Amino acid sequence: FSLGLCFRKGCGVVADNSEAAKWFRAASEQGHVKAQFNLGVCFRKGYGVVADDAEAAKWFRAAAEQGQAVAQNILALCFKDGHGVVTDQAEAAKWFRAAAERGHAEAQFNVGVCYLFGEGVVADKAEAARWFRAAAEQGFAEAQFSLGLCFRKGDGVVADNAEAARWFRAAAEQGDGKAQFNVGVCCLFGDGVVVNKAEAAKWFRAAAEQGHAKAQFTLGVCLRNGSGVVADEAEAAKWFRAAAVQSHAEAQFN
Repeated sequence: FSLGLCFRKGCGVVADNSEAAKWFRAASEQGHVKAQFNLGVCFRKGYGVVADDAEAAKWFRAAAEQGQAVAQNILALCFKDGHGVVTDQAEAAKWFRAAAERGHAEAQFNVGVCYLFGEGVVADKAEAARWFRAAAEQGFAEAQFSLGLCFRKGDGVVADNAEAARWFRAAAEQGDGKAQFNVGVCCLFGDGVVVNKAEAAKWFRAAAEQGHAKAQFTLGVCLRNGSGVVADEAEAAKWFRAAAVQSHAEAQFN
């Protein structure tokens, strides 16, 4: 396995993905869990071998069955999307949970999604919120945003705009565009925070610059009306146009 890593990274040898894959396979066939995972990556990405989703899934499963959380999460994604295996949402949920119970933040988020939408499990919003919180507390931005939505809507938790705003901000500060837009909305209308139009415009701009169409339109409105920013018709038109290109109906009208 270690020699495989040397060839993968070019440590003390000339980098050579074919040699890396060869040595990963040698270790994998002896049950080395990290080698099995890395061999799966080789087959998924075509590193030193012909890309083969079925072979990738086979090796991810070998590592997953030894309890490697990263492999369990990836194997679950294989079952969710039908990469190298027959699509099976129940199997996906099973492997997401296995990884989640080992503390894998992305898997915890994915288990939450399963429970929210009833994918491979019986829908349960309280269970969804529980797993979103587990991932959110590890700093996983998508889970922080999703937990914010749970508190905004009262899905699986008691509705609480202040908690919603807190989790939206946590995700927004990591660059999540949807969360940035929602922080802007909170600041604009005083949902869980004190009204602050300048702060709202700041967050709308942050999301708009990432291509979020609603944020682009709303920033345009702020600039047209001088809400939280100095009014600027030309700048407003620029953001209306950006949103309109993404088929935002109100922006197209403006």
